[in-house]
Amino acid sequence: MTNNDYDNFDAMDGDANPPEESNNRTFLLVAGGLGVLILVVLLCVVAYVVFNFNTNQTNEATAQAQATNQEATIQAGLTQTAIALAQTQTAAVTLTVPPTNTPVIAEATATFTETPNPATATVGAAFTQIAVSTQTIIPTSTALPNTGFADDIGAPGLILAALALVVLIFLVRRLRAAPVR
Repeated sequence: MTNNDYDNFDAMDGDANPPEESNNRTFLLVAGGLGVLILVVLLCVVAYVVFNFNTNQTNEATAQAQATNQEATIQAGLTQTAIALAQTQTAAVTLTVPPTNTPVIAEATATFTETPNPATATVGAAFTQIAVSTQTIIPTSTALPNTGFADDIGAPGLILAALALVVLIFLVRRLRAAPVR
């Protein structure tokens, strides 16, 4: 009683399906290219880990050799000092330094005078504290940290990677929208 095409649904279903594609060459090329890209990236990561591991081992061995060399130098210096002290204690000769004509250097000393007004002494003490606090150097860090991904490859590398990904997105969309021949 209705005027719908629901009665002929099975008949229309066979006509609505498009023919299946027999050639997926574009898809296989893109999938193969991405597979090769992933393989190259994995090989690069493995090479980086191997070379970095060897560098770390070399650095640790160098540091250990330097520490051993430093300990040997300290031991030799202590031994020589002990030998020199033993020789000076056993020697009966007393070494005397001849007198010299060194002039005495006059140093300025602080002389405290009483002030008649206690407020003046308080202001003077405050000025002294201000002067001392301005001469105190407070260490602060002005350098930025050298950590993170951008410090390793830099901003141009990040821009290049972003552009490559955008080009990849447009290429994939164009290939998906390309008509089948």
